Amino acid sequence: MNRISIYLFFLLCFVTAQAQVVPKETEKIEPVLIENDSILSDTILLPEIIISKEKLSLEDKKQFLILQNRVYKTYPYAKLASERLVALKKGMSFLKTNKEKKKYFKIVENYLTNEFEEKLKKLSRKQGQILVKLIHRQTGITTYELVSDLKSGWKAFWANTTARIFDINLKTKYQPFEVNEDFLIETILVRAFESGRLQNQPPASPVDYGALNESWQAKASQSH
Repeated sequence: MNRISIYLFFLLCFVTAQAQVVPKETEKIEPVLIENDSILSDTILLPEIIISKEKLSLEDKKQFLILQNRVYKTYPYAKLASERLVALKKGMSFLKTNKEKKKYFKIVENYLTNEFEEKLKKLSRKQGQILVKLIHRQTGITTYELVSDLKSGWKAFWANTTARIFDINLKTKYQPFEVNEDFLIETILVRAFESGRLQNQPPASPVDYGALNESWQAKASQSH
């Protein structure tokens, strides 16, 4: 994903350690799927399904597990983006001149480029799409707006133009009440927080999962 990786990871300013997912085996799900482009194709579309009391088909379960793996891999980055954005703004508040700020930004950007570019380039196209959604969930601002605020509107425009080549839209918002995939992502996060698989960081806008689940149950009933 080349330079677009830097624009995504630029939001993780002041990162001093690689994001990690703390495993906690509370239950085993079979089959265990590990995303690998040579095995699992990113062209597979997630079916319009909801998580309910009804038993999922084998194919639905497979798609859900693929999505789950993508969320496990990208959520820690989005969490760090929120934390480092706060740290960045705090650090910038101590700088008085534009020259100091530009120098400061250059140091951070060079560090991120040297330290994390290769890691981000390993993300698949679909993982990049989900990361953009999760950054919006955690910060309340789209990746496009963050790049525009931190760099410039011109940089944001070209970052998004480059991202679109990889089928990634930096303006994408996280909309669990409207988009089925986002609802599934929220379901995965809720389960991961409860099991301890992922560390919970409150989203920028609280999500009432009970109301969210009821909303999708109602939509499912209407479609039958």
